[in-house]
Amino acid sequence: MTTPPVEPTTALRAEPQGGFGRILGWAMWDWGSQPFNTVITTFVFSVYLTSSSFGPTNTTSTALAIATALSGLFVALLAPVLGQNSDRSGRTVRNLRVQTWVLAAVSAALFLVQPDPSFLVLGLVLLGAGSIISEIASVNYNASIEQVASPSNVGRVSGFGWGMGYLGGILVLLLLYFVFIQPEVGLFGVTDTDGLDIRVSMVVCGLWILLFTLPTFFVLKDQPREKAPRVGVAESYRLVWASLRSLWARSPHTVYFLGASALFRDGLAGVFAFGAVLAAGTFGMSAGDVIIFGAAANIVAGVATMLFGLLDDVLGPKRVILISLVALVVLGLAIFVLHDGGATVFWTLGLAMTAFVGPAQAASRSFLARVIPEGHSGEIFGLYATTGRVVSFLSPAAFALFIWLGAVITGDDNTQYWGILGIAVVLMAGLAVLIPVKTPQEQVGSHQA
Repeated sequence: MTTPPVEPTTALRAEPQGGFGRILGWAMWDWGSQPFNTVITTFVFSVYLTSSSFGPTNTTSTALAIATALSGLFVALLAPVLGQNSDRSGRTVRNLRVQTWVLAAVSAALFLVQPDPSFLVLGLVLLGAGSIISEIASVNYNASIEQVASPSNVGRVSGFGWGMGYLGGILVLLLLYFVFIQPEVGLFGVTDTDGLDIRVSMVVCGLWILLFTLPTFFVLKDQPREKAPRVGVAESYRLVWASLRSLWARSPHTVYFLGASALFRDGLAGVFAFGAVLAAGTFGMSAGDVIIFGAAANIVAGVATMLFGLLDDVLGPKRVILISLVALVVLGLAIFVLHDGGATVFWTLGLAMTAFVGPAQAASRSFLARVIPEGHSGEIFGLYATTGRVVSFLSPAAFALFIWLGAVITGDDNTQYWGILGIAVVLMAGLAVLIPVKTPQEQVGSHQA
C-alpha cells in the first residue's frame, strides 16, 4: 500500500465568514448580469438580429455564429492573463466591478441597432464586445466563490448562483415582454416601429445590470495581498504556462477536466446561443412566443439547477455533469428527428433541455473550485475560460456547417434545424473526454489501492 500525496491547500479550505446573507449577495451578480445572457444573447436581441429585417435567415444565422466564434477567440487570449493579474494585484472585486459597469454600458448601446441590414455589423460588433466583457467578468466572479463557499457546500452555492441567474432572467424577460414588446403601445408610448420595443429593452437591460449587481460589491471585498511587481504581456503568458505545468505535475486530472469541460461547455453555450434562433426560424414561434418560452425555460432551469446543486454535494460534480450531458444529447437528437412537429415539440423537448444545461455549468464550476490551489483562483478560472474559448469556435462552426450540409443534402432553403446535430456532436465529444477524468476522491482512492 502506498501513501497518498499530501492534499494541497485549496482556496476553499477555510470556512468562509458569514452565512446566507453573504451567499445571497454574491449570487446577486448572477441575478443582475443575467439580462446579457438571457435577453440579449439568447431570447430577444439575437432573435431580433437574425430576423428578416437584417437579411435572409441562413445569412444572419451564419453571421451570428461567426461573430460568436471571433469573440470567443479574444476571450481565449485575454482570460488567463487578466485572471492572473487579479490574483497578483488582489483586485479581483475591483476588476469585476469595472467590467460589470462596462457590460451595462455596452448592453444599453444596443439601442443604436436599427432593423436594417446596414446595422447588422454594428449589432454583431456590440454583441461580440459584450460577450468578451461578460466572459472576462465571469472569470473574476467565479474566482470570488472562495469568499462565500466551503468544501462542504460549494455545490449548493454554485447551483444557487446559477439558479438565481435563471430566476432573474424570468423577471427581466416578463418585464420587457409585458411593458414594451407585447403591447401595441407600451410604456412611454413605445411601439414596434423601427424595432423601438426591442431597442428600448436593451436600455432597460443595461440599467438592470447596473442596479442589481450592487449588492455583490457590498458583500465581496478585495483580499489584502502583498503588492506584486508589474509584468508585461509576454511575461504574463510565460507565468500562465508555468502555472499550467505546475498544475499538471500536481493534479493532471484537473488539467484533463479543463480539456473535457472546454468541449462540453462550448456545447452548453451552443444550446442557449442558438436555441431561441431555432425556435423562431425553424419552429415558427413569434418574438413574443420566444420570450414566453424563455420565461418558462428560466423557471425550469433555475429550479433544476438549485436542486442539482444539492445533489452535487452528495453525488459529486462529475456525476451531475455526466447525467446532464447524456440527457442533453438524447433530447437534442429527439428535437432534430421531430422538428416537423412544430412549436409543441420545441416547447416539450426544449424545456426539458433547459433543465440540464444549468446543472452541468454549475457543477463544472464547483468541480474546479474544489481543486484550485490557494491564491490562484483568478488564474485557474482564467484558464478555465481560455480552454473553453480555445475551442469556442466548435459549436458555432458545427451549427453553421450542419446548416450547410442540410441545404446540400435536402436542397431546402431553410435547414436551420440541422444545426442541432452540430451542437449534439460537440456535447458528445465533451462527454467522451470527461468519462475517464478522475475526481480528487477517485485519485485518492487509486493511491490507497
